[in-house]
Amino acid sequence: MQPFAQRLQPNENELRRRAIDVLQVNLGRYCNLACIHCHVESGPTRKEMMSRENVEAVLGFFARSGIPTLDITGGAPELHPDFDFLVAAARRLGRHVMDRCNLTVIFESGKEYLPEFFKQHAVELVCSLPCYSQENVDKQRGKGTFDSSIRALQRLNEIGYGQTGSDLVLNLVYNPVGPHLPPPQDKLEQDYKTILHKQFGIAFNHLYCLTNMPITRYATHLKLRGEYERYLELLASNFNGDTLEQVMCRNLISIGWDGWVYDCDFNQMLDLPITDAAGKRLNISSLSLDQVANRPIIVGDHCYACTAGAGSSCGGALIS
Repeated sequence: MQPFAQRLQPNENELRRRAIDVLQVNLGRYCNLACIHCHVESGPTRKEMMSRENVEAVLGFFARSGIPTLDITGGAPELHPDFDFLVAAARRLGRHVMDRCNLTVIFESGKEYLPEFFKQHAVELVCSLPCYSQENVDKQRGKGTFDSSIRALQRLNEIGYGQTGSDLVLNLVYNPVGPHLPPPQDKLEQDYKTILHKQFGIAFNHLYCLTNMPITRYATHLKLRGEYERYLELLASNFNGDTLEQVMCRNLISIGWDGWVYDCDFNQMLDLPITDAAGKRLNISSLSLDQVANRPIIVGDHCYACTAGAGSSCGGALIS
């Protein structure tokens, strides 16, 4: 397999970050689910959580930087004790807030208020629903997850999320159950909308198709099934250079639960931090925008997952 770095244009042997319009923050690895595909390796037994000090440092940098969007992820970020504080503070700054939600979290003890909280702060929801069939969702995310997810979507629809004419945005996320590329996003979105509305009365705005990243937990899953090398070859053989202009790392930085700064969430999980000229890791506690703007992006063979086929990002496919 050709190393990913060699796929870049001969006269541009590196990817560089452009203007940053998304600050993505991982609040920790604690989650009420333990999904097979989760590159963060989140689960109910994980203890890693962002400190209040780092949460306040995130807000300080966010306020100074002028970055328009805060993208909150995890784990299940809503289970972090400072989730509400972070959301409310970011909205007071007049910034857009996105929450990457697993849907089932609103049924956790003490979290029943979350739908109304999301609505109050006009939080854009990006919710995982890897299929419209119970069998596939429960296979990937655990028994009973599909039913809970459907009930959560119905609750969000009740208060206005995903409805025509509403400003409350509800997007869904698909990722393949097996080691293959996602189907065309536009076609699958229509299938989702037709089936979910017909069977459950559910409405939503858009579907994002994501390619599974072959690192950490999912890499282990593939290796146990003897599918790891074949999946890597599939990604590499479907490399699409047209996606390079749109990959998310070019307009985003990722902050880990421990405050370190990364080019993306995947580099975060592989411990590939952004460093200064002396090789020292950058930390949110002292970060300035000029330290991360127009910087070369650390790449590796895992980047094939974002650039195969139609491409893959936190906002779904990159090209039609």
